[in-house]
Amino acid sequence: MENPTQFVQWLRSVAPYIHAFRGKTFVVAFPGELVTAGALPVLAQDLSLLHALGIKIVIVHGSRPQVAEQLALRDVDGRFSNGIRITDIAALECAKEAAGELRLDIEAAFSQGLPNTPMAHAAIRIISGNFVTARPLGVINGDDLELTGVVRKIAAETIHPILAADALVLLSPLGFSPTGEAFNLTMEDVAVSAAIALHADKLVFISETPMMTDAAGVEIRELSSHQAEAVLQAGFLPQDTAFYLQHAIKACHSGVPRAHIVPFATDGSALLELFTHDGVGTMISHENLESLRQASIEDVGGIIKLIEPLEADGTLVKRGRELIEREIEYFSVIEHDGVIFGCAALYPFPAQKMAEMACLTVNPEVQAQGDGERILKHMENRARAAGFNKLFVLTTRTSHWFKKRGFVPATVDDLPKDRQHMYNWQRKSQVLIKTL
Repeated sequence: MENPTQFVQWLRSVAPYIHAFRGKTFVVAFPGELVTAGALPVLAQDLSLLHALGIKIVIVHGSRPQVAEQLALRDVDGRFSNGIRITDIAALECAKEAAGELRLDIEAAFSQGLPNTPMAHAAIRIISGNFVTARPLGVINGDDLELTGVVRKIAAETIHPILAADALVLLSPLGFSPTGEAFNLTMEDVAVSAAIALHADKLVFISETPMMTDAAGVEIRELSSHQAEAVLQAGFLPQDTAFYLQHAIKACHSGVPRAHIVPFATDGSALLELFTHDGVGTMISHENLESLRQASIEDVGGIIKLIEPLEADGTLVKRGRELIEREIEYFSVIEHDGVIFGCAALYPFPAQKMAEMACLTVNPEVQAQGDGERILKHMENRARAAGFNKLFVLTTRTSHWFKKRGFVPATVDDLPKDRQHMYNWQRKSQVLIKTL
């Protein structure tokens, strides 16, 4: 290994995600273009790794290029109405043929395990079946779409036990009516319906589209569902990208906490999207992804992971788990997609109407994104709401940062009497005070 230190840092950085995702259900959907591009074996390895980490995986595949290929082999012209395929009997036979071949290819890809790893011979079971009930889409704008359908129901009561038995579930873009008819569906419709029915924690589209950008060409990394609706209505997105976004919005409005649109052109895009702060795609959520709030007892582990490196190098005074648990009411945290990236504590001294802000920490990966500033403003607001008119900090290394934000140098004698008695003369921390 060329850089052991970098590997250890990376493993520590992904540990909170692994903990947060274990036992969760992800619906991962990809188009037929991914298979055509030869990216299926790599995606299968990545999804197998997610499965090994304790994540329940439901896979939905598309088949548009494969259906087009089957139509061409049979010398049948494809027909469309407003971008929707009109599925006659010949086209449905092509859809069945394409889905059957893809199902076998996907099962074969997952049967190889994880080459060159301890999981090389691990048995990963992938189960498919008649889990999708559908109905005809009907006549739209005067065009009869014939055997093109939409999802009526996903057999969640059947799928959940399969996932609980440690198997993956595979859904094809075909559905069946109670009378035995088959319908051609879109991969996006099946994926959204499955995510909603299964109460999935994430819906991930591994798409053929490039990274989403705004009208000025700036990458769009995160959107609330309401922001996503505004982007969609603005009309600058390419048609295929807009189609994915439309379905992601529908999923979020129907209770799926997170939906991701991730280009498959990037190697390992699913892992990069899920296990890095910024990801490589666009994340849509029902609410804003970031929250700045008062800490609870469930946040103790995240706070400890955050401050341990700074305690080790002497930047912060060492605090044990028991102390943090006792003082958790004084802490606030900044959380992004369920992972804590910053914290601070506010200790009151009511007699002098002063408060101490301590333990201000931001994950080094995101220090340039203004989280420290947001935490400081939040703590100032907490102090004001509690009736304090001065906020002070004791620091050995970051005095310049605080001075730029309105703190002025002071002495130990300016501190509340109780805090003076606790001052550590060996650390010789600088005292800075800000009037609120």
